[in-house]
Amino acid sequence: MLFDTHAHVNFNSFKNDGEEILRQCLSDGMMVVNVGSQYSTSKRAVEYADKFEKGIYAAIGIHPVHLKKGSFIHVDPEELTEEEIPTVGEIFDYQKYLELARDEKVVAIGEIGLDYHHFEPEDDVEYLKNLQKETLISFINLANEVEKPVMLHCWDGYDDLLEILETHPVKKRGIVHSFIGSYKTANKFIALGYKLGLNGIITYGESYDRLIREIDLENIVIETDCPYLTPRPLEKGTRNQPQYVKLVAEKIATVKNISVDEVAEITSKNAKTILNIS
Repeated sequence: MLFDTHAHVNFNSFKNDGEEILRQCLSDGMMVVNVGSQYSTSKRAVEYADKFEKGIYAAIGIHPVHLKKGSFIHVDPEELTEEEIPTVGEIFDYQKYLELARDEKVVAIGEIGLDYHHFEPEDDVEYLKNLQKETLISFINLANEVEKPVMLHCWDGYDDLLEILETHPVKKRGIVHSFIGSYKTANKFIALGYKLGLNGIITYGESYDRLIREIDLENIVIETDCPYLTPRPLEKGTRNQPQYVKLVAEKIATVKNISVDEVAEITSKNAKTILNIS
């Protein structure tokens, strides 16, 4: 069984076929977590999850870039694709998110975290960094109130994220999504009890092969981050979707010299454990 722990079928890229894709995932024996990036997409993730008895779940939160109103150019870490993404400048409303978080199909609070990569030259960087940190801590408080893990986004801010997790512990820990840090940084998150989410980025070359080899499979979950980060060998520009998480599993299997079935089994078990899915 494959488990895509971080998908965005709740985004507009899937507005015409999202439910159909999720039904196909279930037919294929998969499990999927749709992750919100603001209130509207968080609500949609919950609505999708509630359509299905089991297998499709939700995470709710505000992506740090959505704390600022405007837009940014999203370029994946290997600079294969770029896309302009509008941002809403959302103000965190604890009660609204608490209401969503109480839904039994919500298995994590996220996507929350720190993003220092997408600041513009005219931005008040210190103000935005502090806003991201304060919002993250508020979401951690929410996660602890409802006793659910977190789904963390971090780009160019691992040291600050680690400091926050050490000073504001998350009771149920969680997943560091789309991890692209060093082995040393990986071990710091693992020591705190977190799983590392690997996605299509690891298929773009050999940059992360050493990380894959050295991290125990027990500490890894797999994801697509669809519709972004389409794994190779699919063509650039192909819309990513949950089924393509198999290509991530295949890359890990190749590097670790084990079977794809073993990768699927262990990473799915890890996901169900950290997300408290029976």
